[in-house]
Amino acid sequence: MAEKVTAPEIMKMKRTGAKITALTAYDYSFARILDDAGIDILLVGDSLGSVIQGHESTLPVTLEEMIYHTRAVARGRKRALVVADMPFLSYQVSLEEAKRNAGRFLREGGAEAVKIEGGVQMLETIEAIVQMGIPVMGHVGLTPQSIHRFGGYKVQGKEKEDREKIIQDALAVEEGGAFSVVLEGIPMDLAQEITRRVSIPTIGIGAGMHCDGQVLVVHDMLGLFDMYTPKFVKRYAELRDVMADAVKRFIAEVREGSFPDDEHSFH
Repeated sequence: MAEKVTAPEIMKMKRTGAKITALTAYDYSFARILDDAGIDILLVGDSLGSVIQGHESTLPVTLEEMIYHTRAVARGRKRALVVADMPFLSYQVSLEEAKRNAGRFLREGGAEAVKIEGGVQMLETIEAIVQMGIPVMGHVGLTPQSIHRFGGYKVQGKEKEDREKIIQDALAVEEGGAFSVVLEGIPMDLAQEITRRVSIPTIGIGAGMHCDGQVLVVHDMLGLFDMYTPKFVKRYAELRDVMADAVKRFIAEVREGSFPDDEHSFH
């Protein structure tokens, strides 16, 4: 087995120029497959609100649900770093709640780091959690938990004022002691500038080629989720079609009486 990925190892990858790979995972089976394939980071994303639970946003996902899914992913991981998304209302209310809930992800969920959305306004929160000894991944740009403020899933940082705000957010995440920062839904030249200015790794999703690493929602890149496909998603497979075909063949064989056959029966 390759060497275990840790938060310091992710930071080292920026210094050596090695690209960081990350995918979301929500259960044991997927975690094992992705881990065995060599992924660096397994992100237990609150995107499960959409791809697992069928919600229109990430906002309904609860802390207990996130811990449950993190625990399942952690059981399937051998090498990858497991990072858990802190869901809406689990860290915004107070520093004490943020610290307690972050700790629960490690103690109950088996996570090795947590991810928090927001920059300047979350500086104190990031600092407080890091001071507990918990690695924090930041997240700036298009932050899905603020979707109502943005008025939808729109590219951020197109205007000069917005660009500067996102840069300051990324610098604040670095100042707070985070080991990395996700850049979502921003122009690639802005992502390039942030990647150059911060010492911590940038992990892009819809942020272009110049980030230190990339993350995608696994259901998107495998073609399992078809409600919508963002421009930045590359579908590496169409597993929904494969699964539907398998189910149709099962139905047909059961109805015609060819399954189960002698080979799949006990004697």
